[in-house]
Amino acid sequence: MSQDPLKNSLKNGPNEKGYYGEFGSRYAPEILMPSLIELEKAFNSAINDKKFIEEFEFYLKEWVGRPNPLYFAEELTKKIGGAKIYLKSDHLNHLGAHKINSALFQILLARYMGKTKVLCETGAGAHLIATAAACAKFNFPCDGYMGKDDIIKQS
Repeated sequence: MSQDPLKNSLKNGPNEKGYYGEFGSRYAPEILMPSLIELEKAFNSAINDKKFIEEFEFYLKEWVGRPNPLYFAEELTKKIGGAKIYLKSDHLNHLGAHKINSALFQILLARYMGKTKVLCETGAGAHLIATAAACAKFNFPCDGYMGKDDIIKQS
């Protein structure tokens, strides 16, 4: 039986489980698999939990400052021609970037899972700042880590 090489490819998009390709999309050391399976189950439960989503949306609006306005880039639209170009104003978010959006969700999900501490890895620092802010908002302990090479780059 031959398989269509494009089935579940990047070109066709993911299958019903969100996987790309024959072997799925979760490539991680075996020791991490129980935690990743736990995370997947909690995520799927949380996004279908009306109270969880309402709380997330509440804090996106009242704490992060969303929804962000769109700015019509009139001159860029004229210069490029064709489609109208809009820019999303994520710089107006709390902390001035998009990272707070996912950090908020991650902290709420950690709490939903019954976790008591958050660990965060960062390359340039912005993700750690957003994670630490979200942790502080919900009184979660947070430990941040940055690799040696990244520390040197940021010095």
